[in-house]
Amino acid sequence: MSKEAVAEPTEAVEAAPPRPKQQPRYHVILWDDDDHSYEYVIQMMRELFGHPREKGFQIAKLVDTDGRAVCLTTTMEHAELKRDQIHAYGKDELIGRCQGAMSATIEAVR
Repeated sequence: MSKEAVAEPTEAVEAAPPRPKQQPRYHVILWDDDDHSYEYVIQMMRELFGHPREKGFQIAKLVDTDGRAVCLTTTMEHAELKRDQIHAYGKDELIGRCQGAMSATIEAVR
């Protein structure tokens, strides 16, 4: 039985590449008004954000009591899309005086 020499690696093992930085996060903020119903907010949260009915109700209640609510925290591009979708959602058919969609903004997470 012959012994064969095993070549030792001559190159140093390379370190793993650095992880990419995480993109900054932004909140999508829904603002309160008197021209939209809880049902409108709940339905909008379900259709635009995929939130279950209970989460939609929690957001509607927060908007009503605190004047604003965070709907989603995400990247800037996605937050801008969701803000624009809220603005394009249309008026609340349950409230006759309603003239259009709710107001939403985005703000950087601190």
